[in-house]
Amino acid sequence: MQRRTLLKNMLALAVISGLPACGRQLGDDQPYLDAVQELTDWDKVEAFAKSVQRPQFPNQSWTITEFGAVGNDDSDASAAIRAAVDACHKAGGGKVIVPAGRFNTGPIHLLSNVNLHLQKDAVLAFSTDPQRYLPEVLTRWEGVELMGYSPLVYAFEQENIAVTGEGTLDGCADNDTWWPWKGKTSAAHWRIDPVEYTQKPARDKLFADAEAGVPVAERIYAEGAFLRPPFIQPYRCKKVLVEGVTINNSPFWLLNPVLCEDVTISGVTCHSHGPNSDGCDPESCNRVLIEDCLFDTGDDCIALKSGRNADGRRINEPVQNVLVRNCEMRDGHGGLVIGSEISGGARNIYLENCRMSSPNLERAVRIKTNSMRGGLIEHIRVRNVEVGQVQDAIVVNFYYEEGDAGQFDPVVRDIQIENLNVAQAIHAMVIRGFERAPINNFSLKDCHFKQVEKASVVEHVAGLQLDNVTMAGKPLSVNEVLTA
Repeated sequence: MQRRTLLKNMLALAVISGLPACGRQLGDDQPYLDAVQELTDWDKVEAFAKSVQRPQFPNQSWTITEFGAVGNDDSDASAAIRAAVDACHKAGGGKVIVPAGRFNTGPIHLLSNVNLHLQKDAVLAFSTDPQRYLPEVLTRWEGVELMGYSPLVYAFEQENIAVTGEGTLDGCADNDTWWPWKGKTSAAHWRIDPVEYTQKPARDKLFADAEAGVPVAERIYAEGAFLRPPFIQPYRCKKVLVEGVTINNSPFWLLNPVLCEDVTISGVTCHSHGPNSDGCDPESCNRVLIEDCLFDTGDDCIALKSGRNADGRRINEPVQNVLVRNCEMRDGHGGLVIGSEISGGARNIYLENCRMSSPNLERAVRIKTNSMRGGLIEHIRVRNVEVGQVQDAIVVNFYYEEGDAGQFDPVVRDIQIENLNVAQAIHAMVIRGFERAPINNFSLKDCHFKQVEKASVVEHVAGLQLDNVTMAGKPLSVNEVLTA
């Protein structure tokens, strides 16, 4: 049965591979600067936020217990949830309600016009048996398309979908399940005993397949590959909402919309401290609103992405028109991060009114790329951000991972950061472009770094502007920070 379903999925993939994602032509070569920018500056941010379309649902509902779900440790609610989703979808849509209680389940595949609604004290506890996440589905893993394990909550080419409520989705990942697949290299950091299975061989081969142009339908990386699935991944969907819920202990990235339009993430709490526990990673999405969320994660809190290397250039869809506001970032590798899988580019990114602080927060605002990734990253706006404790406040790094080993120089330009207040950091800025491809038009205004341990590193930046920027209460000039 699994093989038959896999062949069906592969046939569907072959059919859709030539179709545009969400109505857009893949591989469009129109220059970015010729495109109409929906979001141009702060004066239009509120109007933009209102323009992001939220799904609407009929006022009707189906409760999973009506389909046989039982909230106890010995029962599996998967079939009941699937039946409720099917019934809701066929009836034109509405809510699929998960009532109070703890319900064990395998993967959940959402369909158009379905709002999976978790009531207060409801818990969906996801199986940690990898076999439950077969057959393979079309997914994206670290910016590369493949046929892999189903995400825990997945939707493919659906419209008008949501996960809402006051309940909890628990991925049940820990140091014994899912997380050890990261491999021996992370054993010391994650306090995981070294294990024989590791994602590295499959990860290396997948990236090599993508560079060689192996068709996606032939990139089958599930059983035996040890590539952990993301938690919630709508793929090529329109009008997506995740609101109010708590997401705990994910195998991999927590929220990962890919090639979607009109995405709203609102009031979500993300707790996961495993390897690669990114909080929210929109990839190649257009019109994204992330607001009023809490991120306490083992990797980047928010990371905006658009595909890795050759595969990102093949799909050629930027992440664009993104507004992040009123969020709190605690533990994590970065608060707001752009990259590193950014080959499709990023533009019109806005962050405002956020709080960040933790001894384990490594960067507040970060762009990471290299000459393998490339990508056009432009029109980035940050304002009104309070940072307590962080290692490096502002980081732009052209030497991430493979470093300067390719032929696709990044283009990073038009970045404005205003009213960033940092209480304690090791570096205020670590900004490193290429001499042959400098970062252009980077400005800081009304930014204050109270305690800083080391001098900033600023290399190959053209058009650096500092307006009312202070370090330990003293004005900071451009000449004081330029190192190359």
